[in-house]
Amino acid sequence: MTVTDQSVQGRSGSDLTTAAREHLWMHFARMGAYQDTPAPVIVKGEGAYLWDDTGRRVLDGLSGLFVVQVGHGRAELAEVMAEQARQLAFFPVWGYATEPAIRLAERVASYAPGDLNRVFFTTGGGEAVESAWKVAKQYFKLTGKPLKHKVISRATAYHGTPQGALAITGLPAMKQAFEPLTPGGFRVPNTNIYRAERMGAPTDPVEFGRWAADRIEEAILFEGAETVAAVVLEPVQNSGGCFTPPPGYFQRVREICDRHDVLLVSDEVICGFGRHGTMFACEKFGYQPDIITCAKGMSSGYGPIGAMIASDRIMEPFLEGKNFFPHGYTFGGHPVSAAVSLANLDIFEREGLNQHVLDNEAALGATLRKLLDLDIVGDVRGDGYFWAVELVKDKATKETFGPAERETLIKQFLPTALFRNGLYARPDDRGEPVIQVAPALTSGQAEFDEMEQVLRTTLLQASALL
Repeated sequence: MTVTDQSVQGRSGSDLTTAAREHLWMHFARMGAYQDTPAPVIVKGEGAYLWDDTGRRVLDGLSGLFVVQVGHGRAELAEVMAEQARQLAFFPVWGYATEPAIRLAERVASYAPGDLNRVFFTTGGGEAVESAWKVAKQYFKLTGKPLKHKVISRATAYHGTPQGALAITGLPAMKQAFEPLTPGGFRVPNTNIYRAERMGAPTDPVEFGRWAADRIEEAILFEGAETVAAVVLEPVQNSGGCFTPPPGYFQRVREICDRHDVLLVSDEVICGFGRHGTMFACEKFGYQPDIITCAKGMSSGYGPIGAMIASDRIMEPFLEGKNFFPHGYTFGGHPVSAAVSLANLDIFEREGLNQHVLDNEAALGATLRKLLDLDIVGDVRGDGYFWAVELVKDKATKETFGPAERETLIKQFLPTALFRNGLYARPDDRGEPVIQVAPALTSGQAEFDEMEQVLRTTLLQASALL
């Protein structure tokens, strides 16, 4: 089909929605739903707010997708991107280096804990996880343990869409259309203490943490420690609704990995770069990983970029003789994305965003917990600027909603109603039904109150609907 010369910029809303319906294949979207109902068209972002093509202003309660840490519309970041594009728009880091990639690798390594000094750039989080699994498998082949290839991860956890990362993901429904997947992914229970009794686990936080960590060792032993290469865990698990680590959990996991010579991968695609008030959340939760995967907040979304950060120990065999890592991405470490990431991290330091999150996380949690007075709200949980509200059918018994009710609530009503009421947040039921919020790290009490009010209004409407 021939596309006209008319630019999209400045076109009417009806023209844009028609073009979107006919040409744009949106991600994770039921495209059939947009044949009659137009998709929202976002045209502007400034600070913590978004505007659509009708002029509606909406609070971005999800930082885009856990991404825009410093807020929308930072002119200084746009200027950095333009300047870098004028000087060097693109060159790959395939045996060559560029100044922005060098400087960003050095900067990121300076934030990473311990000896995690080697930064392998990707263009996103799923690619970072894919890279971590590949490097783990090759590392053990190079060090004389070729059978080690399996990965342990948690039930309901999401780690990306590439075939390897999807095999690590603990969401069966997300895999069915693409099976068979890369072999070697195995699951253990997650750390949802709100549902501990259903898992047959203790409800005391310390005991629950020990129980959940011990399931990892149980899985390693069952599969055979000589075959397990890595354990991949998010500091706070996203999918399922912000499962925080119980006391002692990660310390116990670290002991287990050391005992069985298994690499511990901290998947910080969401949790990294200030989401929990530290550059990397493993620092906040007190554990030392062998590899960190990260992406989103590195550039605050101003450029696509991700990274796998490996320890010196992991890098060592790749420095010997003719050994090399036969893996890479054309746009990994893209000069424009690297340059804007450096400027983004300058904002972090200049404005003290990590400390701002630490100073305000309790207020965000307290504001959201006001929603516990609603019958439909069973639990409010999270850490830093990353929170979830779990919705229940019966508060006393923690009974959840059935498939038909979830379809109505999560897929049909809440996304539209929240946006209409002035909030972009994330209704999700990859686990139990939740609404997730993750505001820009610049947000404060005014934004917290606005989120709570829109959530309250919308959940009251939802209660009347069901």
